[in-house]
Amino acid sequence: MWHELWIAFPALLRGLAVTLELSAVVIVLGSTIGYLGGLSLEYGPKPLWAAVRVYVDTLRGIPVLVLLFAVFYGLPIVGIQIGAFGAGVVALSVFAGAHMTEVVRGGIASIPRTQGDAAKAIGLQFWERLRWVILPQAVRRILPPWVNTAVELVKGSSLVSLIGVVELLLATQQVVGRTFIVIPTYTLAGLMYFVVNYGISRLGALVERRYAFLSY
Repeated sequence: MWHELWIAFPALLRGLAVTLELSAVVIVLGSTIGYLGGLSLEYGPKPLWAAVRVYVDTLRGIPVLVLLFAVFYGLPIVGIQIGAFGAGVVALSVFAGAHMTEVVRGGIASIPRTQGDAAKAIGLQFWERLRWVILPQAVRRILPPWVNTAVELVKGSSLVSLIGVVELLLATQQVVGRTFIVIPTYTLAGLMYFVVNYGISRLGALVERRYAFLSY
C-alpha cells in the first residue's frame, strides 16, 4: 500500500502545484478588485458606487459553483473561448473580489473620520491621506477577514475539479481510482491543504504584528 502511495505521490504534488497557482492568481486578482471596489464604495461618485454596490450584492448572493458553471459554459455561448483553468480563475476572482470589497470597505469605514480630517488639516492630499493615514490603520482590521477569505478560496479551488482542472482534489480522486487506497490518500491530500492554509494564516499573523504599533 505505502509503495503504491509513494509512486502516486508525484501526481498529488502536480495537483498541489495547480491548486497553489490557481489560488495565488485568484487571491491577487480578488484582492485587487476588493481594494478598488472598497475605495469606490467609500469615496467613489454616486454612479460608480451604485455599480459596485450591485456587483457586490449580486456576486455575494450567488453560490460560487453556479458562478463557475455560468462562466465555463456561458462564455463560449457568447463567443468568448476560455479554458477550464481560465474559467476557474475568472469565476473565483470575481467572487472573491465581491467579498474582499466589503472587507476593504469595512476596514476603511472603521477608521474615525477625525483621522482624515486631521491629515487634511496639515495639508495632505487625498491619496496622501489614504496612503499614510487611513490604509495603515485599516490594514489591522482588514487582515483577519482577508486571511479567512484567502483560506476559503484555497479550499474553494477544489470546485474547479468539476470542470476538469486537475488540481489537488481531482488528482487525489484519480490516484484513489488507480490504487484503491482511499483513507491514506485523502488524508495526505487533507494534510497538504492544511499546510497551505496554515501558512496563509501565519503569514497574515506576521503582517498583522507588523502593524501592531498602530493604535487608535
